[in-house]
Amino acid sequence: MIGNEKGNMGEAFACELLKSKGYNIVCRNYTSRYGEIDIIAEKDGYIVFVEVKARKTRFVVSPTEAVTPEKQKKIVKTSLMYLQSSACGLQPRYDVIAVELAGNRVCGAKHYISAFDAQEMF
Repeated sequence: MIGNEKGNMGEAFACELLKSKGYNIVCRNYTSRYGEIDIIAEKDGYIVFVEVKARKTRFVVSPTEAVTPEKQKKIVKTSLMYLQSSACGLQPRYDVIAVELAGNRVCGAKHYISAFDAQEMF
């Protein structure tokens, strides 16, 4: 499976997971000059910026470890660009969804709520 296919499958699954938990999906693949945010969703007074990491089972680096401090900075900067263009008035939060793949199917997922904090970046 090509990396982009794997990523698309992971993101689609993550969207369905979030919807099943009552999240409203606002945007997918939001881009700015700083980078991309896979999913932007809303729930319970939060605007949630979600990074999706899809990995094959037994991958050496865990999906959450793959969201490096440098990647976190790009996500935060991109989220600030989104917030400047949107008057949502909600509290921002940064989540990670780790999707585990076996071949061409999803075999598990874990949602890490508040996986990192923007205040740690600056």
